[in-house]
Parts: sequence; structure tokens; C-alpha cells
Amino acid sequence: MDIVARKNEENLKISRELEFRQISRDTNDRSTIQNFYHGKNLFITGATGFMGKILIDKLLRSCTDIENIYILVRPKKGKDIHTRIEEIFDDPVFNKLRDEVPKFRHKIVAIPGDCAIAGLGLKLTDRQTLISNVNIVFHAAATVRFDEKLKLAVGINVHGTRDMLNLCQHMKQLKAVIHVSTAYANCHLRYIEEKFYNYPIHFNDLDRLIEKLDDKSLEEITPTILGKWPNTYTFTKALAEDVVRLNSKGLPVAVFRPAIITSTIAEPVSGWIDNLYGPTGVVAGAGTGVLRTMHCDKDINANIVPVDMCVNALIASAWDVAKNHSESIEQKNVPIFNYVSSVENPLTWGRFTELNIKLGFEYPFSSAIWYLSFHMHKSATVNKIYMIFLHFLPAMLIDSLALCVGQKPRLLKVYKKIHKFANIISFFCNNEWVFENDNVQQLWRKLDQNDRNLFHFSIKDIDWASYCHFYIRGMRIYLFKDDLSTLDAARRKWRRFYWFHQLLKGAILSLFLYALWTMFSGYVCH
Repeated sequence: MDIVARKNEENLKISRELEFRQISRDTNDRSTIQNFYHGKNLFITGATGFMGKILIDKLLRSCTDIENIYILVRPKKGKDIHTRIEEIFDDPVFNKLRDEVPKFRHKIVAIPGDCAIAGLGLKLTDRQTLISNVNIVFHAAATVRFDEKLKLAVGINVHGTRDMLNLCQHMKQLKAVIHVSTAYANCHLRYIEEKFYNYPIHFNDLDRLIEKLDDKSLEEITPTILGKWPNTYTFTKALAEDVVRLNSKGLPVAVFRPAIITSTIAEPVSGWIDNLYGPTGVVAGAGTGVLRTMHCDKDINANIVPVDMCVNALIASAWDVAKNHSESIEQKNVPIFNYVSSVENPLTWGRFTELNIKLGFEYPFSSAIWYLSFHMHKSATVNKIYMIFLHFLPAMLIDSLALCVGQKPRLLKVYKKIHKFANIISFFCNNEWVFENDNVQQLWRKLDQNDRNLFHFSIKDIDWASYCHFYIRGMRIYLFKDDLSTLDAARRKWRRFYWFHQLLKGAILSLFLYALWTMFSGYVCH
């Protein structure tokens, strides 16, 4: 029996040694950040959005040993959460993930909920699951509509953040919480550091005010409440930061402030984008020949950041927060990361427009209705004059012709929407901010070469000309669903538009000169 016992003990030691060697080998094969995410359970809000999709893709492809990713999903337009999840993963952005990690779906756990509902709209059982299992939280859910009603914007952006932090306070194995804000949360200032700021109104006071007012009264008083903020989005994101400042004691939390997020630069595919927010809407409008003038100062920094690099910095920030929190008893200051491009690799609106116009000629959109002719004006008055002659008058003429042939007039309505959109974003095209991003640069310096290769986010390495090439190409493929096989036909159409454009300019110039000649002749005869 003693011999058998010793033999079993020896076999157990050998087995444990082999297991230890295998673990060591696996650990050595993983980078520092990959080791951090190994075996972790994550909770992500905003996972169904633009940045959320890239975040899920990157995590599942680069950190394959993640245990589970719980994502908060709300039913939408009559579809339950499971239908929505299936539709989300049908997106071509996940093609590479399907090839590299074909069995990833079992790691995605959909949790029904809504940031606009108290307690995130979580069921008691789901709440307990999250509390017991989650190690890392990315709170990226927000209403990104700039002109959202104040009450709804507060409900999602402010209350949702508060409820998320309350949930995190109960999580037993929490390592990091990253609240995704925006670089423009404090756009009422001109110099924006990586720190919290004080605001003229407390979110609890705002809640009490909202409760007292009906919808119409609240809408009337909203501009007064916003003060120096241009819209409800930036205002409520600022108050959400205040919620983090006041409700994160003891939590391993950080605030991540990305600037204007645009298409991917490299991963999982170059140029992927699925929305018309911000500058993408302007480029799309100009590229289709609809938008011809814009109130914009071409010398102002655009502060554009590619979504995949933004996600890499987000993933790294969670690792950094957990590391720092574990090394100290209590985090004294909540770290804030200003992820902007203007500090290390500035790109002006003028240069951005110039590159996109040049590349727009190489990748014309099949849906274009006229030749690309786009002008930026620093003067709002000059821009309004251009709007009359380049937008309103052509729209009135075309709508009148449509009525004559029994068609429904549409172009004036289109321009009303375009001008509303342009007015919203013109604030960011005509104001300049100076950002600090020392924490982001320091985070980059902390990464070893393996993690720099895996989670590259250094803005100074971007070649903007190359980026814009894939940006335009990606808009054509992923946003307009315009396959490259139609490129030759679109170029032929483009050439026809060019000659029509020149003929029209010649005709207008001739009419103008004729009118001048008639006026001058009449004056001489008189």
C-alpha cells in the first residue's frame, strides 16, 4: 500500500509539474494585456453601437481566453434581444472574427435591459449574475443624438451612469470600470485637461427641475439650462462625469474621453463604418452632390480618431486601471484619458476636406445626383448666401419641375434636414479647443512591444492621406452598400456630371453677364 501511495503521489507531482509548465508556456505566449483579460468576465453597455461592435470584435479576436462577455441589449422595433443579437453578428465587420474564432458566439451572453430605465432595467436574476461574475465593465451606452430631448438624454446618459456605478459597487470580483465619455463633455471651456470639472448645476437639482416641468415648458427652458453647452448630448455627458466623480469611491474606475470617432484604420478591416454621424455625414452629403456649402473654419483641428485605435486604447486603459488599483489600497484620483488627435498628429478641417474631395474623385458614389462641388466658409453670413444659391434655389427649381410632371417634391425637405444637421455640427467646426493627453501618452509608454503591436493606439503614427483613402472607400462599400464592381460605371456617370456642371456654370455666367450688359446698355441709352 505504501508503494502504491508513493507511486500515486509521484504521478500527482508529475501531473502538477506538467500542468504548471503548460500554464507557464501559455502565459508566456500571451502578452501582458492578454494575460489580464485571460479568464475574465466582461459587462459591456453600448455593445450594439458603432464603437461597441469593434470593441467586441477586438476583444474576442485578440483575447481569446475571455470567459464571457455580457452585453446589455434592449428590445427594439418589435424585435427581442436574441433577434437583435443575431442581426448584429451578421454585420460584415465580424467576418474576420468568424474566420479566426468560429466558436465565439457561446461567449456572448445577452442581458435584457435599458439604460433609460431605473436600475438599467435588469431582472433580479440577471443582476445577481453580473454581481457574482463580472470582472471588467465598459460603460459605453449613451444617446448620441445631439438634439435629443433633455429629459431622455438625462435618463440615458446621467441616470444610466449612476445606476451602472451602483451596480458596480456590489460586484464581488471587479477589477476595472471604464466610463466612456466624450472629449467635448467640457466644450464650454477652451483648455481641457485630463481632470474633472465643476458645473453650474448639480444633476440632482436638474432632476428636481425636470420633475416639476411639463414637456413643453422643459423644451422652452432647455437653452437656458444648457448655458454654454451647444446641445443636450455634451451637457448630459458632462453631468455623467460628475456622477462618476461623486459616486465612484473605492471603485477601480476611469473616464475615457474619445474625440470624433470615425471609420477603422486597420481592424478588423480598413474603412469600416456604419453611421452618418459627424464628419461622415458631411462627406456623404458632399460626395453625393447634395451638400455644397458648409459653415466651417478650415484652419481648426478636426480631432478625428479611428474607432479601432480608440478601442485599443480603451482596452489598455482597463488593464492600467486594474494594475494601479491593485497596487494601492484606494485610488486617490480617478484617471481620465483624453483620446484626441490634435496633440500629437493634428488634422485641420481644411486638410481633411481636401483629402476627401481628392479621393472622392477616385471612389465616386453610384448614388451621386450631381458633381462634387463643396465650399467651406468661416463667415456664417457668406455661407447663408451660398446656401440660397447652391441649395434653396436649385431645390425650388427641381421641386417645381417634379410637380409639373406629377412627382412628389422632395429636395426642399431634404435640405431642411441637411441644414439642421449642419447647424448642429457647425459648433465643432468653428471652435478650437486645446487638449492635454498626458495620461494617454503615458499609457502608450507603459505598453511593451507585444502589446503595442496587438493594441496599437498611438495617433502620431497615422498617415492621414492613407487613412482618408480607406475612409472614402469604406463609406462606399459599408455605408452605401456600393460594391467596387460598380466603380467604372460610377466614374462614367461622374464624368457626365462634370460636363453638365461646367455647362450649367457657363449658362449661369452667360445669364449674369447678359443681365449686366442689359442694365449697362439701358443706363447708357438713358
